[in-house]
Amino acid sequence: MARIRGNKVKFDPNKLVLTAGSTAANETLMFCLADPGDAFLLPTPYYPGFDRDLKWRPGVEIVPIHCSSSNGFRITISALENAYQQAQTLNLKVKGVLITNPSNPLGTAMTHQELNHLINFSKSKRIHIVSDEIYSGTVFDSPSSSFISIMEAVMDRNIDESDDLWSRIHIVYSLSKDFSMPGFRVGMIYSNNERVVSAATKMSSFGLVSSQTQYLLSRMLSDKKFTCNYMKENRKRLRKRKEMLVSGLKVAGIRCLKSNAGLFCWVDMRHLLVSNTFEAEKELWKKIIFEVGLNISPGSSCHCNEPGWFRICFANITEETLQVALQRIKVFAQSCNPQMLLLQRRSIIGKWISKLSSSSSYDQEPDR
Repeated sequence: MARIRGNKVKFDPNKLVLTAGSTAANETLMFCLADPGDAFLLPTPYYPGFDRDLKWRPGVEIVPIHCSSSNGFRITISALENAYQQAQTLNLKVKGVLITNPSNPLGTAMTHQELNHLINFSKSKRIHIVSDEIYSGTVFDSPSSSFISIMEAVMDRNIDESDDLWSRIHIVYSLSKDFSMPGFRVGMIYSNNERVVSAATKMSSFGLVSSQTQYLLSRMLSDKKFTCNYMKENRKRLRKRKEMLVSGLKVAGIRCLKSNAGLFCWVDMRHLLVSNTFEAEKELWKKIIFEVGLNISPGSSCHCNEPGWFRICFANITEETLQVALQRIKVFAQSCNPQMLLLQRRSIIGKWISKLSSSSSYDQEPDR
């Protein structure tokens, strides 16, 4: 964890609790931090699995922090305050804010400004911050500087260690994304709060990481040369694959949110909707699945409050398969947008006429 964060943050092993994946880590933290009926604020769009992790057994309510495409879905002070007021209106006791950094589904790492907003908000409301950082090792643009952990952000503020804010900062991490090992079910909680660590350690008995898995991974992670080379190569391949997707979609007239991390892109297909509604988004999603044969996630499944955004994963298929998928999307987008197809045909015809007009045969026989 320290190496991924450029060794800017030191982690104490005594403050770390192993869990059977990040799903168990998130659920355990909710049991530790909130009572049934309490609320956590989550920036939208967010990972759909949080509905399961927070609500199913812990009974925690989720209040969305509505973020807008107008600023790239960045967290603002007003959005935080609006969500808090919404919770108050619903008579919900807010226990904290849960973020994913880098974001799933946006594929963006949080800025210093956003993290400072969260820290100030947490201090003023005296609530917890849970930072799910399972994509921290996938930051492929300037990896040493683009990702800022919540721990690093707090340290940069020179907040005294006696400040109780430290006891309200918690990190969730996993090897599932950074090392492509989701099936091994290795997650963890890191917290400066001794009571949280104690309670989470006891609760981890219900979701242990097997001794065999721990032994295997300890041997793998102790090989620093391998892990460093793996992370470097993984970031390189993710960057290349993301650029393939973005450029291919651009040819199809579809743009993506600018991103620098993750295994997916947040794709803008609002221009392909027949109306600006979630019903239209659902119909478009069905067409893409059943007619185009591609499985992508509609923004509504991630609680996005603007219809027409989709999450497309690019890391779990071959380059050849990605090229086939992009060609299918291009053909489909053109069929949905006749004007774009007409413009492309005009461009082709224009080039043909230009080429023909420059030939000597055309000059000799104008009627042609």
